[in-house]
Amino acid sequence: MSDAELVLRSTRVITPEGTRAAAVAVAGGRITAVLPHDATAPAGARLEDLGNDVLLPGLVDTHVHVNDPGRTEWEGFWTATRAAAAGGITTLIDMPLNSLPPTTTVDHLRIKREVARDKAHIDVGFWGGALPDNVKDLRPLHDAGVFGFKAFLSPSGVDEFPHLTQDRLTGSLAEIAGFGGLLIVHAEDPHHLAAAPQHGGPRYADFLASRPRDAEDTAVAGLIAQAKRLDARVHVLHLSSSDALPLIAAAKAEGVRLTVETCPHYLTLTAEEVPDGASEFKCCPPIREAANQDLLWQALADGTIDCVVTDHSPSTADLKTDDFATAWGGISGLQLSLPAVWTEARRRGHGLEDVVRWMSARTAALVGLDRKGAIEAGRDADFAVLAPDETFTVDPAALQHRNHVTAYAGRTLHGVVKSTWLRGERILADGEFTGPRGRLLTRTP
Repeated sequence: MSDAELVLRSTRVITPEGTRAAAVAVAGGRITAVLPHDATAPAGARLEDLGNDVLLPGLVDTHVHVNDPGRTEWEGFWTATRAAAAGGITTLIDMPLNSLPPTTTVDHLRIKREVARDKAHIDVGFWGGALPDNVKDLRPLHDAGVFGFKAFLSPSGVDEFPHLTQDRLTGSLAEIAGFGGLLIVHAEDPHHLAAAPQHGGPRYADFLASRPRDAEDTAVAGLIAQAKRLDARVHVLHLSSSDALPLIAAAKAEGVRLTVETCPHYLTLTAEEVPDGASEFKCCPPIREAANQDLLWQALADGTIDCVVTDHSPSTADLKTDDFATAWGGISGLQLSLPAVWTEARRRGHGLEDVVRWMSARTAALVGLDRKGAIEAGRDADFAVLAPDETFTVDPAALQHRNHVTAYAGRTLHGVVKSTWLRGERILADGEFTGPRGRLLTRTP
């Protein structure tokens, strides 16, 4: 600890070994030691005594639509990364679509990186996209440092990012498996979606019927079969259907290289409470019933579901019409994901250690960021300081998101983020931000 520049002391520090009183020493932007709470700070080191507030590793959100460039009126790197920092998130991985151009070639990746470079308040990495006609671009994108490849099995909602048919999925997955990459998949079967009733209008029950569970279940089963045949690594995005859980558990038991995420809105919101016409609750796959939610929580607890990410997918307010068929499908959740999940987790008997595992350790592991996701020596000094018992009521106007549309409006949540730290520098304290200090990340070879 003699070389420490900063020491953060708390009676509650969440480490891989558990929660304990500790002093965390930082030098050169990294954690150098985790020491007893009463360890003496060396001369010249700055001491930050956090009292009883919890020191946890900065969250890693691997599913964020920043939409920059091209749709910056929806969001952007400046606003998205400020919202993330306000929610205790210190690393995000940007999705390849909803920006123009999408991240589907090395040239497009270069454009995205140039736009993000001076606007990122937190660290930012990038997914590539797998389209029907860009198999030739996948290896170059991998070599350029994307963390994996996003694909849709049903229409994405934007024309410039078409979905993969089963034949095209096979070709892309074989190519990605050949160089050891990761395919992340929006798994809804287009045939089941086409066969479902499509009424449109303001009734949430009609929208829910238009995105049935069997569309997810069939797509997940097909993806598992492809991954097993090709010995490929695949990740199921934003799982909402609990009916798919037995398929997933069986595949994992067989050794299929499969991981699965779900999202705060599936864990904290229920179909029964969505008002008609309230398309701020619209997302695809949809928010389902309370009984379904209970099973998702069980799957998180037993490891069938690996992690929790936001799928932050904002739009301008005018696109959130009261017709569920035509309204933009996406929920803005960056700033609120930690308190939303923590509020429900504590009600169900889970601890903050569980939340950190789902939202930091496992998400960092998913994308191979071995310097993120834990408070231990050698990791980046990325932290969130949380007052877990304090509450606040969600005021949309107080959000850092570019558009103040949220499904959590008016909810009282537990967990106030007091400060956020990136590589040992405080980037947020009591609602005040520093300038952008984030770095652009690439996949570790």
